[in-house]
Amino acid sequence: MTTRWRHRLALATTTLMLLAACGAQDDPVTEDRDTETDDTTVGDGGDGTLLLGYVLPETGDLQFLGPPMIAGTEMAVADINAAGGVLGRDVELLTGDEAGDTAVASEAAQQHLASGVDAVIGAAASAMTLAIIDAITGAEVVQCSPSNTTPTLTAYDDGGYFFRTAPTDVLQGPVLAETIVADGHTRVALLARSDDYGQGLAESTSEALAEQGAEVVAEVIYDPGATTFDPEVGEALAPDPDAVVIIGFEESAQILQVLIEQGRGPGDFPVYGGESLRSTDLPAKVDPNDPEVLSGLKGTAPTSDAEQEFIDRLRTFRDVPDTLFAAESYDCVIIVALAAQAAGTDDPSVFVDEMVAVTRDGTSCASFEECAALLEEGEDIAYAGVSGMGELNDAGEPSRGLYEVWEFVGAEIETLDEIESRL
Repeated sequence: MTTRWRHRLALATTTLMLLAACGAQDDPVTEDRDTETDDTTVGDGGDGTLLLGYVLPETGDLQFLGPPMIAGTEMAVADINAAGGVLGRDVELLTGDEAGDTAVASEAAQQHLASGVDAVIGAAASAMTLAIIDAITGAEVVQCSPSNTTPTLTAYDDGGYFFRTAPTDVLQGPVLAETIVADGHTRVALLARSDDYGQGLAESTSEALAEQGAEVVAEVIYDPGATTFDPEVGEALAPDPDAVVIIGFEESAQILQVLIEQGRGPGDFPVYGGESLRSTDLPAKVDPNDPEVLSGLKGTAPTSDAEQEFIDRLRTFRDVPDTLFAAESYDCVIIVALAAQAAGTDDPSVFVDEMVAVTRDGTSCASFEECAALLEEGEDIAYAGVSGMGELNDAGEPSRGLYEVWEFVGAEIETLDEIESRL
C-alpha cells in the first residue's frame, strides 16, 4: 500500500457559507410508503420501473450525515429523470431512516423489500449495513452504500449484491497514522467503539502506526452505550501516551469531556479522530458554553474529487450545511441506474452483473445522460463518478481513497491537506 501527499488548499476552510439558491430543480419521485413487512419478499423480477429505497440517517448518532447523503441521492434521481429516466421511465425513490438503531434500520429495509425495490442506497453506518445486508442481498436486491468503510464488508458473503463508493478503512488507517507521526508523536493511545467501524479503523491505524515507527501504548475498545467513560479514558492515559485517537460516534463527546477534565483535552494535548468527529455540532455537545472547546482537535475524513460545479449544484438543489458523502451517494444511484440501463432491465438479479462493468469496461463518461447516450449507441462505458472514486474493483469497491486532514481552529473546521491512498 502506498500513500501520496497532495498539497492543494492549505488551511482552506471547509465550513463554507451556504450558497444562495439561484434556481429550482424538479424533485425526484420520492415516496414514503407504509407497507406490511414480509421477510420472504424478493425483487420484483423487473417491472420496467427502477425503484430505489434509501436507508440513511434522518435521525440518530450520524444524523449530521443525513442531509448531504439524502440530497446527493435525490439529486441523482432528479438528474436521471431529467435525462429521460431508466428504460424510458422515471426512477422512483422511497425514504427510510437508519436512525443509528439496528431495529429501525431493519424495519426500513424490510419495508423497502416488501415494496419491491430493485436497489437500496445505504446504510451510512457499517453496523447498520451489517444489520440489513443479509435481508437485502439474500432477496437478490442490489445494495450500494456511499459511506461504509469497515474492511469486514470487502469479503462479506453477499452473493455479489453489495457495493460501495466509499473506500475501505484499510486505506484511511495509514493516512491517519501518517498524520499523527508527521506531527512528531510516537506513543499513541487508541480509544475505539466496539463495532466493525471502530475496530476496523483502529486495527488499520494501529498497524500503520507500527509500520511508521510509532508505538501503540494502549488500544481500548469500549462499549458505546456505556454511561461513563472514565475507566476507559483512564486505561488509555495510564501508559502516558503523547497522543490520543478517538474512533467513535456521538459518544465521543463524553470521551472528550473526560479527557478535558483530566487536562488532556485538545487545547492541552494532541487528540485525533476520524470522520465522525468532523462535525461543527460537536463542540456544543462537549461544552455548550465554549464554542472553541475543541480547538486543536485534528483528524482525517474521506473526501472526494467532486468539482465545485457539483457542490454548487447540490447546494442549489438542497440547502445543506456540509457535503460529506454527498458525491458518493450520487454515484451509488447513477451506477445502479446505468447498470439497469446497460442490462436492459430493472431486474436486480440481472443488472447486478453490470454494476462493476459500467465503471471500468468502456468509454469514459461523466454523467448519466452522457453514459446513457453511449449505451444507446451500443458502446461499453466507464462512468467516472463525480466523487472521483475511479473504477470499482472485483469486490465492488474503490481501490483508492482521497482523505482530508482537518482541524478545529477555534470553532471552525479547516482543511490542512488532502492525501491519496491506494491499495
